[in-house]
Amino acid sequence: MRGIFRSSVHQLSRRNLLLASGALALGCKSEERSVPTERAVDLIVPAMQTRDGAGVRLRRSLGSGALGMLDPFLLLDEIHSSDPRDYLAGFPTHPHRGFETVTYMLNGAMVHRDSMGNHGRLGPGSAQWMTAGHGIVHSEMPKEEGGELWGFQLWVNLPARQKMRTPRYQDIAPERIPEAQLGKARVRVVAGRFGSSVGPVQGIVTEPQMLDVSLAPGGSFRHTVVTDDNAFVYALSGSTRLGGREVSAGELAVLGRGDVIAARSEAGGRFLLLSARPIREPVARRGPFVMNTEAEIERAISDYRAGRLVSG
Repeated sequence: MRGIFRSSVHQLSRRNLLLASGALALGCKSEERSVPTERAVDLIVPAMQTRDGAGVRLRRSLGSGALGMLDPFLLLDEIHSSDPRDYLAGFPTHPHRGFETVTYMLNGAMVHRDSMGNHGRLGPGSAQWMTAGHGIVHSEMPKEEGGELWGFQLWVNLPARQKMRTPRYQDIAPERIPEAQLGKARVRVVAGRFGSSVGPVQGIVTEPQMLDVSLAPGGSFRHTVVTDDNAFVYALSGSTRLGGREVSAGELAVLGRGDVIAARSEAGGRFLLLSARPIREPVARRGPFVMNTEAEIERAISDYRAGRLVSG
């Protein structure tokens, strides 16, 4: 398979992460609270320039040496360029097992093909939530369309009982993602709920929320979340004040515990808000495989080499 095992199992995929770095898993214990508590910013992580796949230039914030993971979130990559040389090589055929990949496109397009016979195009404003389960082999190839390519990929862990489940896709066209306007805040709801708007992504075991929030100058945003869920914000543009700190484009803010996420932007800003229930299980990860033990990782490698990954 495209020379993936040329010299080491550490060359398994388009994402050979530095897994020696400690994983930050900020689990929370519940307490009864009568007054909602606003979440503070515990940590700000600047996205780091790197290359992955067949040479795609991207910025990685989650899954880097600075922030290994935020349970259940494993990785966040941003591709943003108007130069096709930065992205056209794409992410040729590679495997996955044991977790979920989320692709969210703002501009440009990504074409995917997989071992299940799926083939599709993700255009501006679309999303895809792919549950790899016991195994899938796919490719993700950016397309030049005369302008910028701007998109994200997020990795979300699965609990042990779900890691060998049947793979599935949720392909979400732009028109299926509801938008809510509240004052000077516009919110696209990919997963979870904002007010009366419910996102189209359903049936995810970690019960995530994924919101794309745009604030006009002087705009504010306030959203209630589950106290025990882990949450972060990734700034897409402008600058936003959260928990008493400014978060600028290309920065990821890890949010502390609390019931409410509040944001304000004097000059205008846009950010992704992600939250989900932590799994609190051991994590073993190597390239494209995320399991609970090293023995399970070795089994995934063996299954891929023998052609058993897809069949389970």
